[in-house]
Amino acid sequence: MMDSVGVYGFCGCTAKNKVKCDSRWEITASEMAPTSAYSSPARSLGDTGITPLSPSHTVNDADPDVSEQQTFLVVVAVDFGTTSSGYAYSFTKEPECIHVMRRWEGGDPGVSNQKTPTTILLTPERKFHSFGYAARDFYHDLDPNEAKQWLYLEKFKMKLHTTGDLTMDTDLTAANGKKIKALEIFAYALRYFKEQALKELSDQTGSEFENSDVRWVITVPAIWKQPAKQFMRQAAYQAGLASPENSEQLIVALEPEAASIYCRKLRLHQMIELSSKAAVNGYSASDTVGAGFAQAKEHIRRNRQSRTFLVENVIGEIWSELEEGDRYVVVDSGGGTVDLTVHQIRLPEGHLKELYKATGGPYGSLGVDYEFEKLLCKIFGEDFIEQFKIKRPAAWVDLMIAFESRKRAAAPDRTNPLNITLPFSFIDYYKKFRGHSVEHALRKSNVDFVKWSSQGMLRMSPDAMNALFKPTIDSIIEHLRDLFQKPEVSTVKFLFLVGGFAEAPLLQQAVHAAFGDQCRIIIPQDVGLTILKGAVLFGLDPTVIKVRRSPLTYGVGVLNRYVEGKHPPEKLLVKDGTRWCTDVFDKFISADQSVALGELVKRSYTPAKPSQLVIVINIYSSELDNVSFITDPGVKKCGTLRLDLTGASGTAVPTRREIQTLMQFGDTEIKATAVDIATSKSVKVGIDFLNY
Repeated sequence: MMDSVGVYGFCGCTAKNKVKCDSRWEITASEMAPTSAYSSPARSLGDTGITPLSPSHTVNDADPDVSEQQTFLVVVAVDFGTTSSGYAYSFTKEPECIHVMRRWEGGDPGVSNQKTPTTILLTPERKFHSFGYAARDFYHDLDPNEAKQWLYLEKFKMKLHTTGDLTMDTDLTAANGKKIKALEIFAYALRYFKEQALKELSDQTGSEFENSDVRWVITVPAIWKQPAKQFMRQAAYQAGLASPENSEQLIVALEPEAASIYCRKLRLHQMIELSSKAAVNGYSASDTVGAGFAQAKEHIRRNRQSRTFLVENVIGEIWSELEEGDRYVVVDSGGGTVDLTVHQIRLPEGHLKELYKATGGPYGSLGVDYEFEKLLCKIFGEDFIEQFKIKRPAAWVDLMIAFESRKRAAAPDRTNPLNITLPFSFIDYYKKFRGHSVEHALRKSNVDFVKWSSQGMLRMSPDAMNALFKPTIDSIIEHLRDLFQKPEVSTVKFLFLVGGFAEAPLLQQAVHAAFGDQCRIIIPQDVGLTILKGAVLFGLDPTVIKVRRSPLTYGVGVLNRYVEGKHPPEKLLVKDGTRWCTDVFDKFISADQSVALGELVKRSYTPAKPSQLVIVINIYSSELDNVSFITDPGVKKCGTLRLDLTGASGTAVPTRREIQTLMQFGDTEIKATAVDIATSKSVKVGIDFLNY
């Protein structure tokens, strides 16, 4: 930290000569640096300035409140996925039993319906109508002209990852091209899960189940930026799962962390080991890719009619092989993103420490869908596909459903073609649009690995289908290779492959081929439910993750003594003959720094002027580690603490006033507090990435 001594705060007022403001402090124009026209946040925002107390001190300790958990009757986890979603729950008195939600109505042949598609349907009046299979089937059965009036949305979760300037007003676009607020859609979806879960709990217990009895856990990708994580919390508040006043009722969990927590419990019969030379669970390594994996899943499914999973309150057999300090990677491959997390085991309790900050990217199974769409554009023309999606939205959904089931049949050793049924309205609309047939378009396109079948189907060779997977799988393998170059990851013992996309034999084979000789590759049975079950376990014991990596650098804006040659001249402020540097970033914690659960970082400041009646502490964040000023590129304001300094009447207030500022880290949410030591007045704020 820079030299810190008594410094003066100032307000943002401007005048030709002398000014007076609420902070009871005067600055004359002659005392400003000659470059005062420079845009300084401190000057423009009217900060009533603070200076670090000399010497400033840092104390890292845990917040005693962290261990005091609220008591809830049940934990309900919602896995809000890009392509499919679901919930699971466990009663806190029976933590070893995890119940997966009731079977969904509807469903597709050949696709397990323990989750439902993340699709939502609103009426023409923009009111919630249905979610999941029910939404998809109702929309499909609408008359094509009527369907254009309804708002149908699918795979909308990715918008939170891809929007750089996410706010509470960010829009989503429905299938008919109409726009609607993203917050509304996410709140509708979460409210739907809340109602479903409470109804199921009430039916099971025979009495009305109250929302206040539930601790909610919502999963989000670890690689999401902070605004997206906060957005999910705001949507949950709007849906009535919890409230800002009772924020502890809701935990926002990171998907690969949840998977990691569940993998700790695995027994040998609950997993398939791709890199195993010996047979596991009756299957050899070569069997387990592809057909063997399907057999193993079927074996588990037959033995699991109750939807209740028993999680033994022990460390699983795989874990018993891990020693203190051993490292493993969790690769969470879902519909939208792939998340990579590196954890280290801490014995004897089996607590987890995050060793390397979460990485990944938009390499989920949606990438395969985009490749298929690109192929259709190549054959039929981009102009036609765009028009068809808008004019026949329900038929487009049908086409993608047909593709989804064939996509799941892709395998490394497949030899026979995959047939994708084209909706009649596709064939009909294409003829009207182009004046010739779909068959003619295929002949003209020079795409020789896709043929036309007289039964109205596209016949794709296995190589053609595998080629649709290649860009996405290549991105995942490349990202993993980069990760394995890092020193923290060099001695990894296991790689756990989880998430819905992990069911794809093509991905399994690629991961095994690339890393099978470096570490043991493990796939849990029911791989698509791993995150859901882990999220329930996390809700039952949120302290299981003991150490995380901070995704951002955090600090506050202060004033320090100006050092010639070290500080930029435009930051100079002169007051009473003393030269000060404005906009200094006083760092609390650096990006990628290890932080323990509930860790508190404290700093002490003093008001710039004893007569100040209010102190404003602005909190800033940056993805970069090396930050000097709050005006540096990429530095964003993410919180304001406004503390009233008026003491109780008759109370002696020291001239050198100490304002202690605390930031609590280690959780997926971060809180800041400022305390006036003289009066014990305090103010709290949650870090806010959406409203600044």
